[in-house]
Amino acid sequence: MLATAAQNVANIGTSLSAANATAAASTTSVLAAGADEVSQAIARLFSDYATHYQSLNAQAAAFHHSFVQTLNAAGGAYSSAEAANASAQALEQNLLAVINAPAQALFGRPLIGNGANGTAASPNGGDGGILYGNGGNGFSQTTAGVAGGAGGSAGLIGNGGNGGAGGAGAAGGAGGAGGWLLGNGGAGGPGGPTDVPAGTGGAGGAGGDAPLIGWGGNGGPGGFAAFGNGGAGGNGGASGSLFGVGGAGGVGGSSEDVGGTGGAGGAGRGLFLGLGGDGGAGGTSNNNGGDGGAGGSGDVVVQPGLWTVATVVPVPQSDPTPVTVAPAVTAAP
Repeated sequence: MLATAAQNVANIGTSLSAANATAAASTTSVLAAGADEVSQAIARLFSDYATHYQSLNAQAAAFHHSFVQTLNAAGGAYSSAEAANASAQALEQNLLAVINAPAQALFGRPLIGNGANGTAASPNGGDGGILYGNGGNGFSQTTAGVAGGAGGSAGLIGNGGNGGAGGAGAAGGAGGAGGWLLGNGGAGGPGGPTDVPAGTGGAGGAGGDAPLIGWGGNGGPGGFAAFGNGGAGGNGGASGSLFGVGGAGGVGGSSEDVGGTGGAGGAGRGLFLGLGGDGGAGGTSNNNGGDGGAGGSGDVVVQPGLWTVATVVPVPQSDPTPVTVAPAVTAAP
């Protein structure tokens, strides 16, 4: 593109130089209208003006030539940088292919890399690399009644892929699970809408879980129904068992008749932090709105013998003695 721009600028300069050269002879030597002093003074004025113009034009042409040279040099430098980057990228891709080949042959997935997004022929997203990589997103269907593709799961570290949208009246795809060690679950896909009389919108896909550390994926929204029931929102995915927050439930689909039920929030099951996800709002309707989804439960996993939990002893309202606490939380031997 830079080379093309430089050529266009050079062509403009050539056209201007040719036009100025054509006009130079007739403008720098203006004949006087008469032999009187006034006519001769006017002719000299116009001739001098044209001479100064040609002088300025020569300076402009020199600047233009310098600008074209600079633009050509920039284009050459850019092309060289692109070639160098392409070489480095090719080396990286070749090295990664060598590393991934054994794992791909044995397990059907690479060691490092993102999973492929779903397609019409293969709707589900591919799983991410065993060590590192995000899951691919599910395919969003365009065919009525066909569910969206599920998101691919991550490997050790990475996020799950998002579920694809469902076709008309069909459910959205579920989000993929996050990485075994670290990563968030993918969001569920939205349910497909429907305009069939007394039809029901597609349910939103469930959010993916986070196995150890991470947030659960949000549930997908339910599909809109023109005349029947709105689709239910998808449930949020559970948080990681060590640390995380459950995903929010999907919003119920709206409808002229009955709104869809909101999805339940994902459970918060973290040992150090486990907050449940919000329930999804019920779908709106001109007649009957949908129920909201339940919030996800919060949880702290306590293994027997690992911790001693503090006990709070209540004191009657009339007793001014401060509240006593015994014993404090301590690690068991």
